[in-house]
Amino acid sequence: MTKDAFIQWEEGDQIQTALWHSENGIAPHKKVVLGDDTLTADIAYRLACEGTAILWRGDFQNARQLLQALVRRVDRPSKKSKRADKSVIANVEKTAQQLALDTFNLHRLTQSQRARILGMILIQCTSEHTISLRRAPVVSQACYEAYGASTQAYVISLRELLGVISAYEWRKNGLPVLADENGEAVFVYPHYGVFSPIRGEYLELVCDTPLPKALDAESTAFDIGVGSSVLSIILTMRGLQKVIATDLDDRALACAKENIERLNLTNQITVVKANLFPEGKASLIVCNPPWLPARPSSTLERSIYDPGSQMLKGFINGLKDHLLPGGEGWLILSDLAEHLGLRTRAELLEWIEQAGLKVLSRSDTKAKHQKAFDETDRLHAARAAEVTSLWRLATQ
Repeated sequence: MTKDAFIQWEEGDQIQTALWHSENGIAPHKKVVLGDDTLTADIAYRLACEGTAILWRGDFQNARQLLQALVRRVDRPSKKSKRADKSVIANVEKTAQQLALDTFNLHRLTQSQRARILGMILIQCTSEHTISLRRAPVVSQACYEAYGASTQAYVISLRELLGVISAYEWRKNGLPVLADENGEAVFVYPHYGVFSPIRGEYLELVCDTPLPKALDAESTAFDIGVGSSVLSIILTMRGLQKVIATDLDDRALACAKENIERLNLTNQITVVKANLFPEGKASLIVCNPPWLPARPSSTLERSIYDPGSQMLKGFINGLKDHLLPGGEGWLILSDLAEHLGLRTRAELLEWIEQAGLKVLSRSDTKAKHQKAFDETDRLHAARAAEVTSLWRLATQ
């Protein structure tokens, strides 16, 4: 996230300055022009591709339509991208793993370029998180919950602002993740910047896997990387008396605490700011680390990408020292990284063995999300083959 950065533009024969805000850590744009309802999509697209940002001064809803027009243009297949895909497939000298990795890197490059172009439409907000444009929505509460209080006006990309609004709706309406013993839906309320548990297949694994017998003597669990707190909630619903949930991200900690308070579980779940493990030992330790060992391009991607598998390795290497006798560690992990050439199964098993652990069992489930069935997705082959697993680990 940018901090204490300012953006400048010329307006009314004067140089104007405002605070620049970007959750993706994008530096303030050097070239900024004003745009209004007379600006055509073709001109806007050309400016964006050339690196010129457009500070919007027209109707807000027209700005949204312009952004959609840019989406259609940037997503239109080009001859260059088709040639790039064919060159990856045609290189028969490469191994399947290398080809998969090339495809993934090309995908990330394309997504980065796409995000850069679509982030070129800018909106100015007042210090009260309001927008002084025609037909502008009321975004003050959404921006306050995402960013906190502001002491001065700031400029933000329209694309990021729409993400803030969308996240506010998730937080306001909640996300049903499972049913309680009476069949009533249990909701969590994700905050902006916190991973939303929209993929229910891994939650089913946590619900169905037999609990370790060590819990009969000491009903304590650790939830490493609590996020929205959904795994902690599931564990208490399965009868655990005490769960200590950890995270380093302040947004995740605030989100977890709010969800736990909503469900009156504060006596059973304690949220602690910690790097992986809290002090002490537990009969059950669960962890759902980011599944892809790659560098995140923003703070919002840290729940997806784990550079060098740091969190995964940290969990595996520290597990033995924090398990009570007869306890288990539950590692929830997708094999998408294996299909993308980012990690091999042999590497994962070697890390487990070197940490003095053994695999008691593994429960698998196929991916059910939309992208697994989207044949137009560049990563379709990997996503269609993806399996999410719950690994039951114990000391050797």
